[in-house]
Amino acid sequence: MTTPHAVVHAAAARCLVYPDGEFHAGLGVLRAALDEQPGPGRRELCAFLDHAGSTDPDRLRQDYVRTFDFSGRRCLYLTWWTDGDTRRRGRSLVRFKEIYREHGWEYADTGELPDFLPAVCEFCALTGTDTLLREHRPALELLRFALTDAESPWADVLRALVATLPGASPRDRAAAQAMARNGPPREDVGLAPFGTPLLEVVSR
Repeated sequence: MTTPHAVVHAAAARCLVYPDGEFHAGLGVLRAALDEQPGPGRRELCAFLDHAGSTDPDRLRQDYVRTFDFSGRRCLYLTWWTDGDTRRRGRSLVRFKEIYREHGWEYADTGELPDFLPAVCEFCALTGTDTLLREHRPALELLRFALTDAESPWADVLRALVATLPGASPRDRAAAQAMARNGPPREDVGLAPFGTPLLEVVSR
């Protein structure tokens, strides 16, 4: 099952993981896939791919570590933005696993939590559901603002993701924080599993 945004979600998943040799080898494939699928998010992802392709690989890896690994203010774990390190976060993480299972997935024990954004994007691309992205829109918007403030090229990847979701983005950080407190409308998910069962989420 695919959606009009599956290519953008799949490309975002690859763009948000550590840019190793496999990432650089696949830049042309990502560009070709986006060229064949015009629509929301394509322009922003192509801007990031242009940057990645013209940046020294070692420099890009250093930038990634500096952007995501050295600052919790640019965290790629979605529930951190809305739940922090609280007991509520544990319940939120359980919901991620439940939704994965409802669609025939079993989250692989790779050392990453199930709310790791690249894994969520991969799941959305392969299953055709954007429920988790919609439910965690506040986290995506706050991360987008954080990356924009840092003048990070990865801000374009977040802009691409939110462009695939319904409704306008909040105008400023205060509006995004209010969204995080109140939350977007929550969807009930009860779809039967399909396809090959127990697919593993691919993450860094």
